[in-house]
Amino acid sequence: MDFLKELNEIQLEAVKQIEGPVMIMAGPGSGKTRVLTYRIAYMMECGIDPFRILALTFTNKAAAEMRHRIQEIIGLEAKNLWMGTFHSIFARILRYDGDKLGYPSNFTIYDVQDAKSLLKQIIKEEGLNDKLYKPNTVYFRISSAKNSLLSPAAYQADTNLVSDDESSGRPKIGYLYEKYAKRCFQAGAMDFDDLLLKMYELLDKHPEVLYKYQNKFQFLMVDEFQDTNYAQYEIIKKLAAIHENIGVVGDDAQSIYAFRGATIENILSFQKEYPDTKVLKLEQNYRSTEHIVNAANEIIQNNKSQLAKTIWTDKGEGEKIQVFKCMTDSDEGRAVADNIHEQKLRYHYKNNDIAILYRTNAQSRSFEESLRKHNIPYKVYGGMSFYQRKEIKDIIGYFRLTVNHADEEALRRVINYPTRGIGKTTVEKAMVIANQQEKTLWQVLANIGMYNFNSRQKTLINQFVIMVKSFATMLETQNAYDVAFHIGKSTGLLRELHGDKSIEGLARFENIQELLNGIKEFSERDVVEEEGEETQDQDRSLGAYLQDISLLTNQDDDDNENDSVKLMTVHAAKGLEFACVYVVGMEDQLFPSMMSMNSREDLEEERRLFYVAVTRAKEKLTLAFALSRYRFGQLQYCEPSRFLKEIDQNRLEVKGNVTKPRSEILGGGLKRKSGGLLKKKPDYEHHISEDFTADDPQNVQVGMEVEHNRFGVGKVQSLEGVGQNKIATVHFDAAGQKKIMLKFAKLMILRNNNMDD
Repeated sequence: MDFLKELNEIQLEAVKQIEGPVMIMAGPGSGKTRVLTYRIAYMMECGIDPFRILALTFTNKAAAEMRHRIQEIIGLEAKNLWMGTFHSIFARILRYDGDKLGYPSNFTIYDVQDAKSLLKQIIKEEGLNDKLYKPNTVYFRISSAKNSLLSPAAYQADTNLVSDDESSGRPKIGYLYEKYAKRCFQAGAMDFDDLLLKMYELLDKHPEVLYKYQNKFQFLMVDEFQDTNYAQYEIIKKLAAIHENIGVVGDDAQSIYAFRGATIENILSFQKEYPDTKVLKLEQNYRSTEHIVNAANEIIQNNKSQLAKTIWTDKGEGEKIQVFKCMTDSDEGRAVADNIHEQKLRYHYKNNDIAILYRTNAQSRSFEESLRKHNIPYKVYGGMSFYQRKEIKDIIGYFRLTVNHADEEALRRVINYPTRGIGKTTVEKAMVIANQQEKTLWQVLANIGMYNFNSRQKTLINQFVIMVKSFATMLETQNAYDVAFHIGKSTGLLRELHGDKSIEGLARFENIQELLNGIKEFSERDVVEEEGEETQDQDRSLGAYLQDISLLTNQDDDDNENDSVKLMTVHAAKGLEFACVYVVGMEDQLFPSMMSMNSREDLEEERRLFYVAVTRAKEKLTLAFALSRYRFGQLQYCEPSRFLKEIDQNRLEVKGNVTKPRSEILGGGLKRKSGGLLKKKPDYEHHISEDFTADDPQNVQVGMEVEHNRFGVGKVQSLEGVGQNKIATVHFDAAGQKKIMLKFAKLMILRNNNMDD
């Protein structure tokens, strides 16, 4: 076991502690993936059958990377591990045993778009106001219920939930949940949340299935345990109930997904659930310098709900953390882009070494504009996923319908694309019949001769049904690529896209080709046969491919296709690291978010998010904020984030806007002082004139001499903006240059120098 020599003392202990409940608290940059990987490899070296090990992750990429590393140590036996995301592992089990809940083995997995589309259809059918019953709102409510393991009946029996719906003016949400669940079941479909809810129901209602998997999975490991939700933890507890060989790895300080159901209580209360837990703390950070690591410690110590630990590093003190103070969000964009340009020239960083992190996607604009001016290539994360593009959804709709004829969402999507004369009215008429007779839409269409449609409609629908059935006959004998290419060609979809010679059309056709390339690669992966047990790598069917892509997460997108600066939200950056990190928009009500001011719990989650942002940096960390920015179409004045004050000011280097003379920026700015970033006392004093009367701001013009009630006398240098949002740049004799929003300023016009000339 030479690989164990690479571990430090506490990592080695974590790897070798394989029996009983274990909680490995892994700080940022502490070698968590290595510990997880080596722990599984060590189990297998000790003779534990890989088929008895269940390892749950949050991304397919993480699972694939770990499996690859284990395979390098152990060999092909690593392919027999049950390793993957919660959703992919549970989907696999439900393929085998979901029939006990009435689901076919080829059930469709609806993504969020599919789920919202179906809800929109149901809301329309029920004649409800779609402005009140917005599909997004209803979907979120149902999703929350499923992650709390509430069935439609349990939801409608919960007086608190019903009361909340009534008070919000949406008393029918419980009813819509029931209708939605019924339609999904009829269509042989589960959404992402169902993969958790139905897995729990399978184990809860069928003791023989529970017993089977409790004995199969004698060793459980859960990565990123702080990100688990209620449903995931309840399933884990059921599976681990007999052997209790459960190892969880996580960091409560990086729990940042409460908005999608994760509960920090899972990790905080793990020792109460398992009193015999062995707790091991990985506190050495191998990623960052001392200034960065110590700043992170200073930030997170302000949270009350946490498990105590102190992260340390031996990578040297490193550079101080830079703080950019900028006048506007545009100045912030320029300051960051200028500094990136300087860092690349001075230290020869690649673009891939650099990331700009922000609280919301909307903040990317000013950075994109400034990076373009410097000709610095960049990539924005959080845009439309490849698999959400229309042309991709269209052809995948055909694949889904071929595999599962009951898939209503896929059927409605493709029945008249490319155009074949089956109009919306015809489809809606068929749907009414299906709902009245409690049949699937496919059952009605496949027997269209029984219903009152004209002969042309019957002919067109029959042709469509025969075509889809012919695709289905290939599933048993052909691999995914052969079936997919035949579908693309036979439906006319490839011809339709190839015929569009516009730039957008060419891009759509290229996307389809890229999809087919991916299916080809999937179809030709090495097949590994192991006697006695089925491995995940055997099935090359179109159905297996659909499951493979339906469970991809945003983090699984390829992020290394070119050398580019990465722009992303802090949430998207979790798990990544960069030599240079710029955390921007460090202002109260932006970071921390305005929505987090309502409770200590919400504010502590925002602080954990800032902790995650800071700990992405290896060598250089820059924090930036603007004193004013446009939000919701209005210019707003901003205060520096309270989180900045939680860092020891001696490790900060505060800079004004680097795109303007330093003397023009620091007046009235921030000074470094132990205890926080504090407003600097002005070094001028203005006694307001006795006859001071503020003039109409619309009368202020460039060149005028004006008096401000606080800054004194100055000259208007420039005006920008229009109407109520007009901003004046004024150079004051005592206070220096200031940008002032005129609708809030009190200015008295003293003289119009332009008129005097």
